Amino acid sequence: MSLLLALAFLFFIGSSYGWVLELFYRRFFSAANPERKWINPGFCVGPYLPLYGSGLCILFLTALFEDKIMFIDPVPRKLILFVFMAAMMTVIEYIAGIVSLKCFNLRLWDYRNEWGNINGIICPKFSLIWALMGAAYYFLIHPKILNALWWLSQNLAFSFFIGLFFGVFIIDVAYSSNLVVKIKKYAEENNVIVRYEHLKSHIRSVQESANAKVHFFLPLSSERSLSEHIRDIIGELETVKEKRKNVKKEG
Repeated sequence: MSLLLALAFLFFIGSSYGWVLELFYRRFFSAANPERKWINPGFCVGPYLPLYGSGLCILFLTALFEDKIMFIDPVPRKLILFVFMAAMMTVIEYIAGIVSLKCFNLRLWDYRNEWGNINGIICPKFSLIWALMGAAYYFLIHPKILNALWWLSQNLAFSFFIGLFFGVFIIDVAYSSNLVVKIKKYAEENNVIVRYEHLKSHIRSVQESANAKVHFFLPLSSERSLSEHIRDIIGELETVKEKRKNVKKEG
């Protein structure tokens, strides 16, 4: 079985299970959701998170290089491996966050209240969480991943469903990107940074107040336009000037 098919399979698994993980985290633990409501997490509208899919691929590839770490003792070797996993996941998180912030005036998540954060995109707390998740992956998931890849190699017909997933995923990314371009336009006109989760929460509240249907998988869907919703929350948003000031301070 080719490495490309294996990574496509892992991206499919990681994106789907990552979405479920974030769904429950935001429902029961996230401070950004004090009302404890079910929130469709992430950039896409479907039940998958590309960041977790990419992350699982990185964790899988990183675990394969454990033998290259120059320590005979397995304990320091594994510790270095987990630190490297955390660093790689933090880099992925930073790249995704900085691209959305710089290119689209959009915050997909917000760590500005966390200690030691950089631009509100990454912070030591979540890097530590990534390290713990890396350890959990190594001990609990990696052996099962190897078994799953062996199963896939014996059942290549399942690759049809992987292709189907990517077909739906590409359509979803195109649809979601179109929405992000619209948000970018309104954000640039008003010189602000839009917090994606805050915008979704606001639209949900407006829909509920009007006794209108709340769309779980289409959280930005409303009878009102996106520009109207952004104008509603404009006073609560971070301005580009403030963002530059924060970046300068942190630099």
